[in-house]
Amino acid sequence: MTTLRSLLFVAWLYLSMAVFAVGMSPALLLPHRYPMWVIRSWSRFVLFGLRWIAGVRVEVRGLEHRPTGAALVASKHQGMLDVIAPFAFLDDNCFIMKKELMPLPFFGWFAWKTRMIAVDRSAHSKALKDMVRQARARFAEGRQILIFPEGTRAEVGAEPDYKPGIAALYRDLDAPCHPVATNAGVHWPAHGFRRYPGTVVYEFLPPIPAGLKRAEFMQALQNSIESASTKLLVQPNGRLAHSGDGSTA
Repeated sequence: MTTLRSLLFVAWLYLSMAVFAVGMSPALLLPHRYPMWVIRSWSRFVLFGLRWIAGVRVEVRGLEHRPTGAALVASKHQGMLDVIAPFAFLDDNCFIMKKELMPLPFFGWFAWKTRMIAVDRSAHSKALKDMVRQARARFAEGRQILIFPEGTRAEVGAEPDYKPGIAALYRDLDAPCHPVATNAGVHWPAHGFRRYPGTVVYEFLPPIPAGLKRAEFMQALQNSIESASTKLLVQPNGRLAHSGDGSTA
């Protein structure tokens, strides 16, 4: 049953991508808020299908820590859902993404129109400077800049590997950093098509104040995200849930 429901949801996901991207493409000719509305509506549509087809609901916790207006948000990244869901619960989300995705029809066009931050990872130090420059501009527009500190999605339970990009943004923006923990990879794994019933939690954690030294900040960020994410994996019986076990975290 899990396999069938997963296949039906995957069909729902990609069909919805096509319908929203093509059907709503006239929004690309309009001001920023209209294509953002399209992306936000698509995100909610995906979450609706995820719940009623695959049996996976999404819960947001720590709403008292959720930022509004200009903010730097650092989130655990365990799968594709982490790219989709934030549009449903952040006011004006701005992702840091791979520049290679920008030429893609519709997807890249909407990313360009909504001024996502595209980075050429192969450029190394130049890419870091370009990311900071773009982030400064988006921050000035009052947007929530969302970065995955590990740079890419990681399997549940994998050893964390936090990259220097988040430290550069934290220093340059001179603003608090809002950590986000999740157990998304248990129910929507980083790889494969199966979706496992249960509850995905995104938890906003207390912000890390601006002005910390780099090493102190990186340690505080990793401790905050990793400890909270691990807690979300603990089942009522005290065991750790793993991607693919079909259990609720």
